[in-house]
Amino acid sequence: MKKILLTTTSYQDTPGEHHDLLESQGFEIVRERGPLDEERMLELAGDFDAFLCGDDAITARVIEKSLPRLQLISKYGIGLDKVDVEFATAKRIPVTFCPGVNHTTVAEHTFALLLAHCRNLCEEVNHTRKGEWTRLTGNEIMGKTLSIIGFGRIGKEVAVRAKAFGMEVKAYDPYWDEAFAESLGVSRATSLEDALGDADVLSLHLNLSESTRNLINGESLKRVKDGAILLNCARGELVDTQAMVEALASGKLKGYGSDVLDQEPPPPDHPLLSAPGALITPHIGSRTYESVVRQATMATRNLINVLNGEPALAQANELPGE
Repeated sequence: MKKILLTTTSYQDTPGEHHDLLESQGFEIVRERGPLDEERMLELAGDFDAFLCGDDAITARVIEKSLPRLQLISKYGIGLDKVDVEFATAKRIPVTFCPGVNHTTVAEHTFALLLAHCRNLCEEVNHTRKGEWTRLTGNEIMGKTLSIIGFGRIGKEVAVRAKAFGMEVKAYDPYWDEAFAESLGVSRATSLEDALGDADVLSLHLNLSESTRNLINGESLKRVKDGAILLNCARGELVDTQAMVEALASGKLKGYGSDVLDQEPPPPDHPLLSAPGALITPHIGSRTYESVVRQATMATRNLINVLNGEPALAQANELPGE
């Protein structure tokens, strides 16, 4: 009997066909509440044929200890920055993932954060809950310039919604879809500096890598228009936390709407939780009943296919000799 470690809480907490699909295979399933750090993963490693994981630390040490039994790492979602894909590849372990299943959901959450900022929604709700009739003045987004940094599936969906709201949209990405941009009227930023310079709103939609870590830092924030809003529904580590806290405190930025942090879950004293103008949600951008079922079903299909010797629906690495 194959033994599977299931750690993603979205998968476990959301009803749907993925549960029946997984149970139908006769696997022994061990459930943990992720994301798990390296220490906990090392405690568990070595006893499983596959990981069905979220944002757990699947490091080289974890993979090494999981051998020779481990046959597959099936990632629920698309971000692979917590998985040592290079080491897994060297050890001939397939790493599967789920592209194309959550772009609509994350784009909608991006706009939820933007509208909440511009119309002071959280603050106003808190006032009325306390019996106060405090009427704050907000801002429209129509006519404002949105710069999208990272123009992949999610970035494109954000652009579609921005144009529907009457925003001017520009985007920065080294891989440019000219046909899509032209059809929607999105202008191309020639550089990151160009994208930062004249935007009223900046929205991050790129992968975390060593080249993008702390992309938004003290120096890059100097190029941003005073009073701009920054949105981050990608990865918390794209932003230098201390630089963001300082930019909010000084008024350089009007707001920071983020679904991600550099520590998840964060400690109670994480500085962004109390920073002025910061709206932080607990990594729920892709957590809808619709999106979870799509992601979980694809992750489960990947798992079943690979363990049965069949191709995955989407595999992130090409193994040596294939």
